[in-house]
Amino acid sequence: MSNLKDRVSKDFMEAFKARDMDKKNFLGVVKGEIQLQEGRGVDATDENVLKVLKKIEKSLKQTNTEESFRELSYIYPYMPKQMDEEEIRNIIIKYTSEGLNNIGQIMGKFNKEHGGKADNKIVSEVVRSIVS
Repeated sequence: MSNLKDRVSKDFMEAFKARDMDKKNFLGVVKGEIQLQEGRGVDATDENVLKVLKKIEKSLKQTNTEESFRELSYIYPYMPKQMDEEEIRNIIIKYTSEGLNNIGQIMGKFNKEHGGKADNKIVSEVVRSIVS
């Protein structure tokens, strides 16, 4: 079992005991998505659980309702701290100093090493500003 999956389960039980039905129901959906992935043969590693959370986050951001904002607040404690633009810029400059000058190569290496820790839109903008 993964640490992230365990945290979701633990928080689900705490919300259940506290009778926080909104949070309990939302975390129940998250647990269900994780179990669905496990049923498809995908291990519940932190990386795979994070993919499930990112998918749910993306869906919630598209709906723009009061309920989706509340549910986003439930999901953020499980998400990794996001890098700011300065951190991203320093990493991209390091990559270019190592000889990478192709946007695709830089994005690929960044996502491999730092996937989920930065907004890809911001990363792409920084890469384009440095490489172009």
